[in-house]
Amino acid sequence: MNYEAIIGLEVHAQLLTKTKIFCGCSTEFGAPPNTHTCAVCLGMPGVLPVLNRKVVDYTIRMALATNCTIARESRFARKNYFYPDLPKGYQISQYELPIAEHGHVFIEVNGNRKRIGITRIHMEEDAGKLIHDPYRPVSIVDFNRTGVPLIEIVSEPDIRTSEEAGAYLRQLRAILRYLEICDGNMEEGSFRCDANVSVRPVGTDTFGTRTELKNMNSFKHVENALAYEIRRQKAIIEDGGKVVQETRLWDPDKGVTASMRGKEEAHDYRYFPDPDLLPLVIDEGWVEEIRSTLPELPDEKQARFIEAYEIPSYDAQVLTSSRALADYFEACVKRFPSPKTVSNWVMGSVLGALKAENKTIEESPVPPERLAELLRLIDSGVISGKIAKTVFDEMVSSGKPPETIVQEKGLVQVTDADAIADAVKQVLADHAKEVSDYKAGKTKLFGFFVGQVMKATRGKANPKMVNEILKRMLEG
Repeated sequence: MNYEAIIGLEVHAQLLTKTKIFCGCSTEFGAPPNTHTCAVCLGMPGVLPVLNRKVVDYTIRMALATNCTIARESRFARKNYFYPDLPKGYQISQYELPIAEHGHVFIEVNGNRKRIGITRIHMEEDAGKLIHDPYRPVSIVDFNRTGVPLIEIVSEPDIRTSEEAGAYLRQLRAILRYLEICDGNMEEGSFRCDANVSVRPVGTDTFGTRTELKNMNSFKHVENALAYEIRRQKAIIEDGGKVVQETRLWDPDKGVTASMRGKEEAHDYRYFPDPDLLPLVIDEGWVEEIRSTLPELPDEKQARFIEAYEIPSYDAQVLTSSRALADYFEACVKRFPSPKTVSNWVMGSVLGALKAENKTIEESPVPPERLAELLRLIDSGVISGKIAKTVFDEMVSSGKPPETIVQEKGLVQVTDADAIADAVKQVLADHAKEVSDYKAGKTKLFGFFVGQVMKATRGKANPKMVNEILKRMLEG
């Protein structure tokens, strides 16, 4: 029997406000434990929360960017549960009346475009952080994160594969970063995800028993955890067993999910409207004011890149994966108007160098104007494409302009026809047997001769001239 997975994702995104959602404490990451706290975020008796307007602004931005309907009136609620990192004994969130609902985004997997629905987006405060002592059975708590503003983005159960889940998360993260309201750092927990997954026979409408997956702090972990869980549930059903509703943790070292706690029924959080916070009323003027400030979003930019620059869809998808990378590409194209050439270099050498150094495009040691200078040297015939790779590596390590590197290392391309002809003659003389084989029909040896000439000229010979002269001498 064929099965399909039903996946829904709950994404928490930490908003890039300077202060917390209901008090004036800093949201800066990495401060000493329990230094960014006050009576409000610690839930002391007699204190009152005051809503941070910037949190609402940022949430509306995300709601508009994901095609949600924004509620004219929404309410905060108390979500009651007890845990050591929750000082009040409840979390201020939204429940029955969230700020935004009924949105969607589009993803692309293997060339297929798909619409993924968004059930709701709501605001809430984060909890603290438990730190477990590796040597003693002791946990300590850091309340710095308590009260940091979050939005929770809940998807419809429209996702069918782990690859689609990864694409959806990358799309959400790209939108958040384009809007400059979340840095999307999964390792630091500012962008995190829980997944609900079940399987059912293809063609049926009834959902299977779902499990909830936690402890996934990278896109790859999410994809691997879902793929494993889908296989696990299929195997249980095919063996005649029943999937148990539970919460499971992903173990990236072992590549398996393990049971964390049973979940026979959904938790009863005893939600009720927070009596300390008034209903939030948003008029159309507020929404339109924010709409007017929205940037060009990833899908729009990708479509424009394909049309304006005539580059493949894959290139456009990679180049628009972040706003900064798209800006880098366009800055380079402005100086060297050959989009596909620029795209190849950005996706290849530039991103490769950044990955090796674990840097972002904003930290690139080769700014767009320097890359454009290098491409002009190739285009004008000063250096070959092969030599350009060497020059680029030197630009990365030294920070020097390409012209300086070419002059210092004597890398100017040889375009003297007589000099190239002499090198070709010497190569053919040194490889008489290969010449005979070539003339006997082994024409694939042509590439061998080109390589030998380039080796003899230390890669400096103009490749086009090498090909022309070689062809003439071999077939003459």
